[in-house]
Parts: sequence; structure tokens; C-alpha cells
Amino acid sequence: MSKIIAKKICMLGPFAVGKTSLVRRYVDSIFSDDYLTTIGVKISKKQVDYADSSVQLMIWDIEGVDAFTSLKESNLRGAAGVLLVLDGTRPKSVEVAREICASVRQKIPHAPIIGLINKCDLEQEWKFSKEDYNSIEALGISILNTSAKTGQNVEDAFITLVDKMLSIRGISESS
Repeated sequence: MSKIIAKKICMLGPFAVGKTSLVRRYVDSIFSDDYLTTIGVKISKKQVDYADSSVQLMIWDIEGVDAFTSLKESNLRGAAGVLLVLDGTRPKSVEVAREICASVRQKIPHAPIIGLINKCDLEQEWKFSKEDYNSIEALGISILNTSAKTGQNVEDAFITLVDKMLSIRGISESS
């Protein structure tokens, strides 16, 4: 009989980069072009099989960060991993991502972070430069190009994060 391991994942990034769309694609296999701003936190659950265990993911879709909104430490409490979402059509999201990454490393230093450059279905409209990519890579995080619209690399992003979270202290841990 497999055991159930619960893990909290935080979806972080600036406003309108596609955090909610990525969660909806992963959890519900749907996409909508309608934009709805997340206020506060929306929590979704998904159970995945991993090795000989079931992993109950508690996905915290946290409102975007900008000049007027900062990352709340209470939202990070208990997080085992972070998906840091950027928008390939908005190079300014790189600077916000650097700030978020620094804050996360200070508050939950052992949590793995994966950078998702979202909207790869709009790659012809991307404005990321080589320097932008270098800046993200310099954060020491893995990077995946994703599309909530097409589903490209969405499941891979979550499974990669699960793998990193469970390999930190071993799969036998229950939190």
C-alpha cells in the first residue's frame, strides 16, 4: 500500500504572467483566454503518483507581485517548493523574478525553485534577450519554457518540482 505525502507548492511571479492559467491547465486540463486577477491566494489540490507513494500537492496560486504588492512571508510558510513564473513577452518580469527568488531563498532556503518562462506559444512575440536568460540562469534555478494555452511542459514543470522536493530529504518524509 502506498503512503500519501503532502507537499505545498507556491506559484509566484508578477501579475498577469499566467500563474493561474498554469494551475488550471495542470489541475483541470483547461485553458481560458479570460484574465482574472488573483486576489490573495487560491489553493488547488492534485494527487500524483511518485515512485511507491502518492503525493498530495497543495498548490498555492499567490497574487502577483509588483511595485505595490510584496510577497507575504505567511504565504510561504510550509512551502516545499516554488514555481517562479515569468512572461516571455514581458522582459520586466525578470527583475521581479530576481527579487522574488531572493526573498524565497531568504525565507525558505531549502525549497527548490523552478523558473517557468510562460507563453511559449507566443514565442514570436517574446522580448527576452540573451542577457535576460543569463540573468535568470544566474539565480541558480532550473528553467522550463511553458505554455498554459497548449500545455507544453506544464506537467513536466510540476513533476520536476515534485522530484526535486522529494529528493532533498528523501521520499520517506511525510511533510
